Parts: sequence; structure tokens; C-alpha cells
Amino acid sequence: MDDAGGLLNVVDVEATCWDGRPPPGAVSEIIEIGLTVVDLSSGERVGRHRILVRPARSTVGDFCTELTGLTQAEVDTGLDFAAACRLLAAEHRAGARPWASWGDYDRNQFTRQCRATGTAYPFGHRHTNAKAVFTEAHGLRKRPGMAQALQIAGLPLEGRHHSGEDDAWNIAALVLGLAARGAWPGGATPHG
Repeated sequence: MDDAGGLLNVVDVEATCWDGRPPPGAVSEIIEIGLTVVDLSSGERVGRHRILVRPARSTVGDFCTELTGLTQAEVDTGLDFAAACRLLAAEHRAGARPWASWGDYDRNQFTRQCRATGTAYPFGHRHTNAKAVFTEAHGLRKRPGMAQALQIAGLPLEGRHHSGEDDAWNIAALVLGLAARGAWPGGATPHG
């Protein structure tokens, strides 16, 4: 796991989005990285972080603001994508620590954006798809969205849905619930 013992980064990203197709030349880019550090050995959320990211090839429009709460003016104050990835690696040990996200969207979005921009991928290979683990642990036939999973687990939705920071915090609560049931995969083997 981690040198500090049992630490896991739970990551949720928000990206530029549109109601329909993107405008010509625009691509979906990460605009917020939410990260909650979970101490699996103590069963606690021990860190809550938000990194705003300035998009280079798209803008935040009304639809995206309505969904995420983020505005163009707000993300303009953020880091560029490469700097955000360096921050993840340096301050959050993203390359060394195992990490989890709700589904594979976040991992795939980082992979695509890193490839497209020539940025070093900030994470290690130990990724867990928390949605898949939750689905199996609860014997569900369909993989639920995060909000539905919180209802199933009897947990409150804290904050705003589709805020990367708040969603990472809520996903971390689901991870801790799975760990308390003995359903969270342990050890340093790759998952996801």
C-alpha cells in the first residue's frame, strides 16, 4: 500500500461538457480534480483536496456550469493540466499510492488527456473501479451511479453531486463502507 500504511487516493474528475456534440475543435478536458485520501487501516477519510484545472482546448459553457457548478472564470484561476498532474504526483503521491474512482471514466479521461497533451500520467497502475466492487459486494445486476449507491448503502449525499471534490468525498465513504464489510480488495495487486 503506502509507506504511511493503508492510504488510498479516491479521485473524481469533472470535465468540460455540452448538451450534445462539442463545438467544432473543442474536446472534453478535465476542469476539476477532487481527491479524498482514505486511511483504510483506521477507516477514516483523512484528506480532502480540490484542484482546479484550466482547459486549453475548450470552454465551460452554461450546460457545464449547471451540471458542475464551475464557471469559466473559476477554472481560469486553475493550473494547466500538466501542472495539475505534477501536483498529484508530488503532493498526493499519485504514482506510489493505490487509487480508486467510481467507474473507469476518470482513469480513461486522464489516459486520453495525458496522451493528447504529452503529459506524464500521474498515477500508478494500482487502480480499483469502486463501482464494480460495490456492484459485486451488494449482489447487484446493474452498476449504480454514485448517488444511487449512497442510497443503497444508507449513506447521505454530502455536498453537490457533480462537484469533483464532493463526489470524491462521497465515493470515499462508499469505499470505507466496503472495507468495513471486508469487500474492499487489499494488498498491492492491480485491480480495476
